[in-house]
Amino acid sequence: MIYPRRFGRHLPRSLLSVAAGIAWGAAGEAHAAPQPEPLWAYGVSTPPKPGDKAVPQTPPSRKLRANEDPAEQTKLRHVAGSTAAYSRVDVRDGSNVIDWFPGDHPPMTNLMRHGPASLGAPSRGCASCHLQNGKGRPENAPVSGLPVAYFIRQMEDFQHDLRASADPRKPNTPTMTALAKAMSAEEIRESAEYFGAIKWTPWIRVVETDLVPKTKIEGNLHLAIEEARTEPIAGRIIETPEDQEQAEGLRNPHSGFIAYVPVGSVKKGKNLVTTGGMTVVDGEIQPGKTLACATCHGPDLMGLADVPGIAGRSPSYLVRQMYDLQQGTRKGPSAPLMQPVVAQLNGDDLVAIAAYVSSLAPTP
Repeated sequence: MIYPRRFGRHLPRSLLSVAAGIAWGAAGEAHAAPQPEPLWAYGVSTPPKPGDKAVPQTPPSRKLRANEDPAEQTKLRHVAGSTAAYSRVDVRDGSNVIDWFPGDHPPMTNLMRHGPASLGAPSRGCASCHLQNGKGRPENAPVSGLPVAYFIRQMEDFQHDLRASADPRKPNTPTMTALAKAMSAEEIRESAEYFGAIKWTPWIRVVETDLVPKTKIEGNLHLAIEEARTEPIAGRIIETPEDQEQAEGLRNPHSGFIAYVPVGSVKKGKNLVTTGGMTVVDGEIQPGKTLACATCHGPDLMGLADVPGIAGRSPSYLVRQMYDLQQGTRKGPSAPLMQPVVAQLNGDDLVAIAAYVSSLAPTP
């Protein structure tokens, strides 16, 4: 079911309730059958063990790294198209976020640059992880262009311990929870309005392939250790920087990511996303296992009312969120709308949906 464009961005909550009811009919029980964790989406290589917890992230610091040449760490660097100059020490200082392209976004506030005021020196700016343009990276969330009401609701979920990761080792989840709890209502609205004012634009290039470059995992991010594609993709999505030095070393917000996805996954995902997975057998339409995404996320998947846009966003992030919803670690007031929608999806379905959705060019 696709609602016509005349609803614009004012889809009534009553229709969302109807959508949830349709989802229950399509998906059956809300509780998902046990599914293996998509380890690649969480940036880990082994399943968690009982009692595993996240290792706290290192607080922002300007200290030189002992295993690197001091001169290289303090040398000023440049990126194409920017008049700014920063050292690696500057780039790594999450409590005083750099800004290569200040004309790309609203003026960075103290919250964006330094973090919640109540935390003082050990804080980290919102833009240190999500970038100044809010596009984020595979290991965190792409937040630009999100509806203000949705953004605020997610921050409140973090504040009330209603939004956690299905993999307890993911370190930036407790970091985000701590930051949210330190933020005032005014700061939460400020961040929602800052990122909400930035349009989502293309950031990820989706490539279907049977082979991918070998990668190493650092900070829950896949980094290529070779140029050639020699390793079977094996049902995963491998999302890695287009240019590792620019995206990782310099945090250049103009340098995006490439997402390698299995051959055929985009076509399969299109069927799941646009029809819920309906098929035709002997001339008879067979219902799918989920609900067409446009029902709530809009005909162009750019969002409706307080429902977030998903077109062109990180497939790693999308798969994590669907799996988190399946496992019940996202418990906020929006979760009941999505839980029945994802309940019957298996790992291949999650990959296919994310591959297709991420391949879509965001509409202006």
